[in-house]
Amino acid sequence: MRNSDKQHLRVILNGKSAGRNDVRAAISAVRDMGHDVSVRVTYEAGDTTRLAREALADHKQQRIDTLVSGGGDGTIHEVVDTVLHELGDRDRPPFAFAVLPLGTANDFARHIRLDPADVSACLRFAARASAKPMDVGEVNGCCFVNMATGGFGTQVTSQTDPNLKRVLGGAAYLFTGLHRFSELSACEGQIEAEDFVWEGAFIALAIGNGRRAGGGIRLCPRAKLDDGLLDLTIIPFPKSGKVSDLLSTLLENGVDGMKHGIVQRRARDIRIRTAKPVQFNLDGEPMNGQDWKIGIRQHLIDMRR
Repeated sequence: MRNSDKQHLRVILNGKSAGRNDVRAAISAVRDMGHDVSVRVTYEAGDTTRLAREALADHKQQRIDTLVSGGGDGTIHEVVDTVLHELGDRDRPPFAFAVLPLGTANDFARHIRLDPADVSACLRFAARASAKPMDVGEVNGCCFVNMATGGFGTQVTSQTDPNLKRVLGGAAYLFTGLHRFSELSACEGQIEAEDFVWEGAFIALAIGNGRRAGGGIRLCPRAKLDDGLLDLTIIPFPKSGKVSDLLSTLLENGVDGMKHGIVQRRARDIRIRTAKPVQFNLDGEPMNGQDWKIGIRQHLIDMRR
């Protein structure tokens, strides 16, 4: 390997996966390829943020080429959000980002065609793949890499038992939705974008940089990571009142399986106001509020993809 091809990969590894044999084997394999791999393991809340900041500081002395998020969608979200907030508007990140998919759903990883079942191939990909410019979404000043979701469907995601997710994977969201839909209610709100206003009751909405959320549900099936646009999907509350049928179709087949009523737009800036506080999930991380300013920052980071 030429020195110019040699990389330093810094892996921020979710502590839950630190003992996995396939993860250890993957790191050894990439080192055997001639790359430097430094690993930092999380133990408690706040560690991912601290270690992302540490990577920025270490880069000045050790030249980190790629910062790898070893975990689920929430890990890549926290790593990117931390780095961008530390830099502010001064600079683009000095290194590329990559994903080692070790979560339950791994929606973003699947969008960039990584197979979570082959951890070694994913880490080799992080060492070999080109770093391509990628957009980053922003909600009230907080970044998201993959998707921001709000409303009924978001509650289903947040209320799904972690133990159930481990056993059933993405199907856990369908199980939870069908058995708890009677406890949940529609959200009333107004949604504005360029040359577009929609007002009414909705079950769920999604603002996608990526295409899938909630365990593989295709909510924004035509979204692209580098086009400078967000894909907005609104799922209105059904006039028939048959919420369970609609939710079942959504969770099983995504919006492509829904024949009527779905509202879709592409925009750079979106404003959402709701009658009551609702929960938004940014790459699975929850926020609550009633007034949301959402935008896209084009080609803000480089991602190995």
